[in-house]
Order: sequence, then C-alpha cells, then structure tokens
Amino acid sequence: MRSWLAGLRPRLAAAFALVTIVGAAAASGATYVTSRNTILEGVQNQTMDSLLERVRANMIILSTPPTQKSLTTFANTLPSGTVAVYRDLRSPTGPQLSEIPPELRAAVAAENVIQFQRVATPSGPRFAVGFPLMTKGADGQTVHSGVEVYATAPLYQQQAAIAELATSAWRTAAWVLPFAIALALLAARQVLRPVRALNTAASQLGHGQLDVRLRAKGSDELAQLVTTFNNTAAELERTVGTLREMEADARRFVADVSHELRTPLAAMNAVTDVLDEDAGQLPADTAVAARLVSAETKRLTRLVQDLVEISRFDAGRAELRLEEWDLATAVTDCLAARGWQVGEDLVADLPDGLTATLDRRRFDIVVANLVGNALRHGAPPVEIRLRSEVDSAGRDLVVLTVTDHGPGIPEEALPRVFDRFTKADTSRARSEGSGLGLSIARENARLHGGDITASNTSAGARFTLWLPRYAATGASS
Repeated sequence: MRSWLAGLRPRLAAAFALVTIVGAAAASGATYVTSRNTILEGVQNQTMDSLLERVRANMIILSTPPTQKSLTTFANTLPSGTVAVYRDLRSPTGPQLSEIPPELRAAVAAENVIQFQRVATPSGPRFAVGFPLMTKGADGQTVHSGVEVYATAPLYQQQAAIAELATSAWRTAAWVLPFAIALALLAARQVLRPVRALNTAASQLGHGQLDVRLRAKGSDELAQLVTTFNNTAAELERTVGTLREMEADARRFVADVSHELRTPLAAMNAVTDVLDEDAGQLPADTAVAARLVSAETKRLTRLVQDLVEISRFDAGRAELRLEEWDLATAVTDCLAARGWQVGEDLVADLPDGLTATLDRRRFDIVVANLVGNALRHGAPPVEIRLRSEVDSAGRDLVVLTVTDHGPGIPEEALPRVFDRFTKADTSRARSEGSGLGLSIARENARLHGGDITASNTSAGARFTLWLPRYAATGASS
C-alpha cells in the first residue's frame, strides 16, 4: 500500500506549512532577541549614565590618595548600590567585593574606560558596572588614581519581562501553526487542481477517450501545460483515427479477397481432385505437375480459410456455440478425423468422464492445430495429456498439454510463436501451414475465456491449453 505521504498534495502542504512555521518562528525569535537586547541595554545605559553623572558631579570632594573618611563621603554621594574602592580601603555602602566578578575588576584595573558585565547570582541575575577614576599626574598626563567605583543593579524585573516576552513569542508561533496548515492546504488545492484535472484527463485518454480536452485558464506554466496536453490529445486522436481507418480498410480488404477466392478455389479443388484421380494415367512430367498444382491449391485453400477465420475475429463476429462435451471423446474424434492414430509416435492420456462446456468445432480447431504443429515440427513421440485443476481464483479448469520430443522452440522466437505468419525456423521459407494456425488456436482459446502458452522442456516444445470447464453461455469475441 502506498503511503499517504507519497502524494504530491501532502508533501506540498507540508512544505507550505513548514515554510510558514519557520518564517513565523524566525520572526518571533528576531522580535524576542531585539526586545531582549533593548530591555537590557535600557537598564545598562540608565545605570551607567546615572553613575557617571553622579561621579563627575562629586569627585571634586575626593582627595587623592583618598582616606577612608573621604572615600566614604564620596561614596555616600553616589547612587545606592555603589561602592568605592582604593587598594585595601572600601566604602561601607554598596555591594560586597565578592559580588563583583574578578574578570570585571581585572578589566577595570587594566583599562581607563567603563566596563560592565551581567552576572548570575544565587538571588538572581544582576548587572555589574565598574570604572576607574582618572587624575592628572605631575607631567599633566591622565593617569589611574587607584580609586575604582563599582555598582550593581538587579535584573529581576527585566528577566521576568524577557521571560514573558519569550512565552508570548512562542505562543504566537504556536498559534500560527493551524493558520499555516490551513494556508498550506488552500495553496496546495489551488496549485494541484489543474494537476488533478490533467491526471483525470490523461487517465481518460489512456482508456481510449481520445476526445477529452481541458480548458486553459490564465497564461502561467500550468496553462501552457494544459495547452500542450490538448494539442497532444488532438494529434493523437487524429493519428489513431487514421490508423483505425487504415486497419479497418485492411481488414475489409483481407475479408473481401478471402471471400472472393473461395468460389474459384472450390472449382479449382474439384479440378485438382479429378487430376489426382487420373494422375496415374498421365505422362510422368504431367503427373508431377498435376500433383504439384493439387498440393498448392489445397495449401491456398487452407490459407484462405484461415484468413476468413482471422477476419471474423478481427471484426468481432466470432461466436461460441456452447454445449457440454466429454473431452476425451472430443480429442479422440479430432485425431481420428485427421488420420492420426494413437500409438508409439502419438501417446494420449485422456481420462474418461472429464466434461466441459465448450464450442466443439472451435475446440477441434485448437487441438488439431496444436497436435498438427507438434507432428510437423517436433519429433515423436508426441504426448497429449488431459487433466482438470483448480486455479488460485478457485475456478475449475481443464488443461490439455501437447509435448513433442523435438529440438524445441528457439528462445528468441518463443515470445512471438503465436504471432500471425510467425515461423520459428526462419530457414523454412515454405511449409504446409499458413502461419496462422497457432494464432487462430489462441484466439479460439481466449474466446472461451482461456489461453494457450508455449514453453520448452527437457524433452522438447510444450503447448498448454487451459479452458474454464463452464464457459459463459453465449460468449463472443
């Protein structure tokens, strides 16, 4: 069973949905990142700007090097949460130095610009900022005074806002999912509607409805495809119509010629029968010529009869006259009518009491063709075996096999052995047969609802005929 995911519609819908969801997720993610950075930058800039402004306004009261008193006085003028440090001295207010990351203190000691860092603490995330106080040295150059200012600010509210923002972003992305699926199904429907119409039309075209056409809408690639399909269907209809007319003409010609030949051939057969009877009284050369004319006339008669039979099949006029027959009797009568005697060269295994509903005349033609073909082109003994069996569908069948002990059928000729005018031995330009016998035999078998198959065995060639024991009454080709 083919998986439903193998269809173009679910794959196209999945692709549309995936693109929409990825786009929504990317937009939500970008919005989240931008908003998060904006929130954090806001608190960072506010903290740093406020601290720098207060330090610049009050650093005049700080003497360098500072004493503990001046350091404490200076720190008290700064925003809460700020500590001033000078070597081993620190102001009593503000955070503990252990709360300041060592990396930040090292960066402040090494640089003369403000430094900041976000840190995680047991009580939650905090923002830490630090910078050195610069002073002028004896040579007028700005140097590090040794005083460092650090401040921290909690990020609890910002963290909660960011978490809420993340939840809102992913909730929005989740709400997009059903919308994306609906949009994908709608888009897939719009795209696949002409494709489904093309598929239906192609199926109808494949089943012989050659007049099927589609209406092209718009000027896109699908409309161009529809136009191409219509042009192809029109050309195919024209070509098939021409071929059908030619085939019908050819069949009528063969049928007409065959029927027209039957009357003169009947007269010729009457004449050749007389020549055959008087051949012993004719001169030697004349007798040979008379026998040759008689043989060729009989061969031509068989060919015309076969062509008439084939024309009936081609025209669909072949009909079955079904009756119940004992198959062993039917096969024995067929052999006897043609002078074939069961013995060492012709072995028959025909169980009594095996009956079937069939057309006796057509069954006789099939058996005669199979046995005659084996006798002419195989080698004795020719074995005829009849049996009954039940196939995989539970149907009762009769099976007749004809096996010879000749060289068999060349492998390259085996697939074409039932084709008209086929000869397995290409070196045999002429033969007693018409080249239509096996084709006619198979047509008769199929008319009964059965078939004939050909194969090679270790002994030689084998033809297997199988027929339903109870053919449908009144069946016709």
